[in-house]
Amino acid sequence: MTDSGSIGSEQGLRPDSGRPDSRRPENVKPENVGDSARPQAGAGDRTTAGAGDGGPPGGGAGRRRGSSVRRVGMVLLVLLVLCLPPWWSLFASADWPLPVFLAGTVVLAAWMVSFPFLMVAGHGRRRSDRAARIADTSLGMIWVLFTWSVPGGLAGLVLMGFGVGGTGRARAVSVAVAVVSAGLLAWGHYEAMRVPRVKRLDVGVPRLGGGLDGTRVVVLADTHYGPIDRAGWSARVTEAVNALDADVVVHAGDIADGTPVQRREQSAPLGAVRSRLAKVYVTGNHEYGSEAQGWLDRMAELGWEPLHNRHVVVERGGDSLVLAGVDDVTAESSGLAGHSANLLGALAGTDPDQPVLLVAHQPKFVPQAAAAGIDLQISGHTHGGQIWPFNFLVRIDQPVVSGLSRHGARTQLYTSRGTGFWGPPFRVFAPSEITLLTLRAG
Repeated sequence: MTDSGSIGSEQGLRPDSGRPDSRRPENVKPENVGDSARPQAGAGDRTTAGAGDGGPPGGGAGRRRGSSVRRVGMVLLVLLVLCLPPWWSLFASADWPLPVFLAGTVVLAAWMVSFPFLMVAGHGRRRSDRAARIADTSLGMIWVLFTWSVPGGLAGLVLMGFGVGGTGRARAVSVAVAVVSAGLLAWGHYEAMRVPRVKRLDVGVPRLGGGLDGTRVVVLADTHYGPIDRAGWSARVTEAVNALDADVVVHAGDIADGTPVQRREQSAPLGAVRSRLAKVYVTGNHEYGSEAQGWLDRMAELGWEPLHNRHVVVERGGDSLVLAGVDDVTAESSGLAGHSANLLGALAGTDPDQPVLLVAHQPKFVPQAAAAGIDLQISGHTHGGQIWPFNFLVRIDQPVVSGLSRHGARTQLYTSRGTGFWGPPFRVFAPSEITLLTLRAG
C-alpha cells in the first residue's frame, strides 16, 4: 500500500471525472446529474380504475377491496404460522397450570392482533418511532421463538419415541426452548448494537494498474438509521472507518429507514469520514420508501459523491480506476422521475480499458455487471440473513448471501453482511461488518 505521502495533490479524483469536495464531475453526461430538481411522483401523478374508466361502475373499488382482503388474509396466515409452534412448545404441550397456559395464549393472541397495526403506525406514512420499535423488536422475538420451537417439538417427539414421556418431558422441552431463545436474543441484541468488527480481504483485480496496487476500499452498507437513535453508534463507526486509513470509502445503500430530516443526527457523523481518493454512495431499496433524492442530496451535503447512475475516476501513480454506481433495482418501480438502475448511463464516457469498481445495492444486479465486463461489484442488502435461518430465504432471492464470489470470466462480487440492521434489533449467526478490501494488481 502506497502511503499517504506518495499521493500528491494532483492525484485522487481526476478534475474531469469527479470532485474532491462539492463539484459535479464534468465527464458525466447531463442526464446523469442534476436529478435533485426532478419532482417525485405524488398522488396527483396516479390514476385509478373505477366507474367511468371503461369498466363496470364500482369495478375498481371492488377489485381493490378484494386485493386488500387477500393481503389481510395472507398476513394473518403468516402470523398464525409464526405463533403456532411457540404456543404449542411453550404452553399447549407442557401441561402447565391453567393460569400459565391462559397467560401465554393471551399474550400471543394479543401480539397477532396488534402487530399489523403497530407495523402500519411505525413504518407507514406517520412513521411513529415508538410503534416501530415495539413492532420490530417483538417480530424478532417471535421469529427466534418460532425458529427454536420447531426443533424443540421434534426433540420432544424423539424423546417420546425413546419412551421418555409425560409432563416432565414436555416441560423440559418448553423450558429449553425458552432458555435458548432468551440467550440468543440477548446475544443477538448485543451483536446488532455493537460497532461491527472489521473484515479484511485482499481482492485481486487483474486489470488494475501497479500504481493502484494496495488501494484500500472500506465498505459500509445497510446502516439503516432508524427508530432506535444510534447517533452515538454512527459516530463510533466513523471512528472505526477513519482508523483504517482508506483510499476509497463506499456506502452501498440502505442508509436509513426514514427521511433525511428524521435521521439527520444519526447520519451527521458520515460527514467526518475521511478518505484519500473518494467517498461514494448509491441508493438502496429502503431509500425509495423515504425520499431517495433527499438522501442523495444529504450525502452530497456531507461531502460524499452520490453515484446516481454516474461514475468518477480516481488516479494514483499514473493508473486509473473507474468508480461507478447505479440506483437500486427497485428505483424504476418507485415512480421517482429519473431513477432506475442504468448501468449504461453510469459507464457513459468511460475508457473500456480501465478497470471498473461498480457499487450496486443488491447482489442480484451482478448478471448485468458481468455482461458489461465489470471487474468488481460491491453490494449489501442481504444482511447475511441477519437472524438465522433467514439466510436460506435470502438465498432464494439473491445469488449470494455474503462474501466474495466470481461471476463469469472477469467479474467478482463482494457482498457485505451490512454494518447495521433492519427492523428487529438482533443479529443471530450473521454478524455485522465494516469491510476493508485491499485491491491487488495483476
